[in-house]
Amino acid sequence: MADQTPDSTTRHTFSVESIRDRNVVATIDFHRTLIYPLGEGGADTPERIEDVDAQGHAHEIAHKAGNPGGTYEAGNPDYWREISEALSPARAILLLGHGNGKANASHQWVAYAEQHHKDVAAKVIADVRADIDDLTSQQVIQLAHHYFEIHRLWSGG
Repeated sequence: MADQTPDSTTRHTFSVESIRDRNVVATIDFHRTLIYPLGEGGADTPERIEDVDAQGHAHEIAHKAGNPGGTYEAGNPDYWREISEALSPARAILLLGHGNGKANASHQWVAYAEQHHKDVAAKVIADVRADIDDLTSQQVIQLAHHYFEIHRLWSGG
């Protein structure tokens, strides 16, 4: 995200209360997740989770030997769990990720959440591919408002 590089040395800077019962947008990549609570202060103060990844899970490993289709390993299960725990108090979640298929961290988090945190996965209204590295905080918030309005109209709410 263009203007969102954290200058803190802490791994996490999130407050459960800033997310509780709010619509949020989460930008997820394999190294950092930014969570924007919509409403007052959301664009200025995204919550964040960073993957320390001491075991190197974020490195993509394709195994081809003896498996023509290959298998794929990527992502740190501890990181996915931390994202799930951080998002659990939210009312509804819009995800933004980049990449295609298995290279898309947001898709991988959804697969993890559907298996391990079904209650959180059920709150996801959309998983959108975007150039999240170049989006400003304001663009993220504008995109989120657009999707939440579509979701509200579509769901009859």
